Amino acid sequence: MLTLLKLLQDGRFHSGQSLGAALGVSRSAVWKQLQQLEAELNLPIYKVRGRGYRLKRPLSLLDQESLNRGDCTWPSVVLDSIDSTNAEVMRRISAGCIPPFAVAAERQTAGRGRRGRHWVSPYAENLYYSLALRIDGGARQLEGLSLVIGLAVLATLRSFGVTGVGLKWPNDLLVKNRKIAGILLELVGDPADICNVIVGIGINVNMLVANEDIGQPWTSMAAEVPGLVDRTALAVRLGQYLGDYLVRHKKEGFPALRAEWEAGHLWQGARVNLIAGAQTITGIVLGIDSTGALRLSVCGEERAYSGGELSLRLSDDS
Repeated sequence: MLTLLKLLQDGRFHSGQSLGAALGVSRSAVWKQLQQLEAELNLPIYKVRGRGYRLKRPLSLLDQESLNRGDCTWPSVVLDSIDSTNAEVMRRISAGCIPPFAVAAERQTAGRGRRGRHWVSPYAENLYYSLALRIDGGARQLEGLSLVIGLAVLATLRSFGVTGVGLKWPNDLLVKNRKIAGILLELVGDPADICNVIVGIGINVNMLVANEDIGQPWTSMAAEVPGLVDRTALAVRLGQYLGDYLVRHKKEGFPALRAEWEAGHLWQGARVNLIAGAQTITGIVLGIDSTGALRLSVCGEERAYSGGELSLRLSDDS
């Protein structure tokens, strides 16, 4: 089916005869595979007598060879379908694979976001990308790491012409307060010694149709910059920026990147609610500190907050 999908990804009409010849099968076998594509991947296919078959919308499939060509920063593997790219990276580390390496997928059946949320992952629409990193510099190398990853994603989106995109502490990227990308970091090992960090990145790329499973306002690159985005080129560019920012972080530490992150933060000076479990803290965003913790003015007093279970929302009166 993947070979058939590669033939159809241009969004043009292809006759059953030409598809059968390319695949070395009969036209009836092509018809059966097309039905499977529609049913299993939820990809609408137009069928017009005398013209053939085409996808409702063209696709941009990931090309593993291109991801590993030339001076790629780390080896990458592309999977057709997986439960979660982060989970697959974790399995590969357990099996003895040595970081750094990356896993990308056309589809996730159980994609995960922060705080246990489901990450909607339609086939070949968005970028589902996880990077395994070895951290051997102790806790200092973990300081502000998720924010550094955010800077790399921000630079990638801007390089593709997405304007108005910015950061939301700690791990989201927004356009007009609609989510376009998110980051999930998971730690394996001892953070005080040697550990592995799995960096999961999800970017809404060519998704245009609303999905009822997404529980917050969202947008995509194609919605902001009309036209089909080349997902392979995006993944290559993301890897380049990730490599650059990770090198800077390792050499200089997060304090050297702090001002750049604050310049990209959309909610600087905004009145917000910080939700920590059942507690809600209201304050004004002052910025971040040298470790990446959020600085808030609460009742005129500056306080710093950090932790994976915190959630930031604009206050109703902001």
